Amino acid sequence: MVRYLNESEIRSLLTMPATIDCVERAFVDRARGLAVDVPRRRTRQPGGHLHIVQGAAPELGLIGYKAYYSRAGGGRSFLVHLLDHATAAPVAILEAEWMGQMRTGAATGVAARHLSRADSAVVGLFGTGRHAMTQLEATCAVRHVREVKVHGRDAGRVQRFCDEMAARVNARLRPATDAADAVRDSDIVVAMTRADAPLFDGRLLEPGQFISAAGANALNRRELDLAAVRRAEVIVVDSVQVAEGECGDLLQAFEAGLLQWENVPTLGDVIVGRHPGRESAGQVVLYESHGMALQDLYTAAHVLALARERGVGIDLPIGA
Repeated sequence: MVRYLNESEIRSLLTMPATIDCVERAFVDRARGLAVDVPRRRTRQPGGHLHIVQGAAPELGLIGYKAYYSRAGGGRSFLVHLLDHATAAPVAILEAEWMGQMRTGAATGVAARHLSRADSAVVGLFGTGRHAMTQLEATCAVRHVREVKVHGRDAGRVQRFCDEMAARVNARLRPATDAADAVRDSDIVVAMTRADAPLFDGRLLEPGQFISAAGANALNRRELDLAAVRRAEVIVVDSVQVAEGECGDLLQAFEAGLLQWENVPTLGDVIVGRHPGRESAGQVVLYESHGMALQDLYTAAHVLALARERGVGIDLPIGA
């Protein structure tokens, strides 16, 4: 039998602190050679695209993939499939739109925990969509954030975002007056947009800032300009293989000879001590996040364990 979990059931089970722990374990296991991640593959069609990420987590006894199809008109479908690593038997199918938002935010939370200054208290946030919400929630889960400045193109959406998130995080939220205000005096700058042009002048970055850029997961997207990449003294990615094919922010820097992919560390490398991360309070540190199947697999495994423990979900007669 295969356990099936829908979106509402997963929302009732999954918390941000637990998701952060799951995603951090995924980074660590991959860095230690205990898990395998395969970069995203996309099937592009007029009006819609199918995306597939896959990985193996022998430590969890699981192998699996996430497939999600999105259409320009708003239709979306997200499913994570888990199979037994040893027997090939299907184990679970989980609806994964909410879970994807959570694990994407959690990756920034893990990065902030290891790469931002411990006393970081002010966040400048670019973006007001559903993913920006979990980006902020995760950041506030790992740092004592007292103020959040939110920047977006639509003033009404920015205010609604501030109003909604004020009930979810213990920080004062306000609309940023402009992009420069969002960056100025912020300890952490988070970008989660679909921008195809830089969001701010990279020369505005200040010593000690941590920047998490999570929206530019395609070569035709950019959230940061070349000045911002130049300003970063430490650059870390979730997966070098994924970044090579998807990181619009770093492509120009690579083409300009400012970085070589083989010298870029992963967040897992930093966590396990294979590569230094932040080494001083004054360094500008950049994290580029694009998403990995292992983040889905490890989070899904946690959700599945809770679901079985609490009797949540239904069993489907597949493989029985």
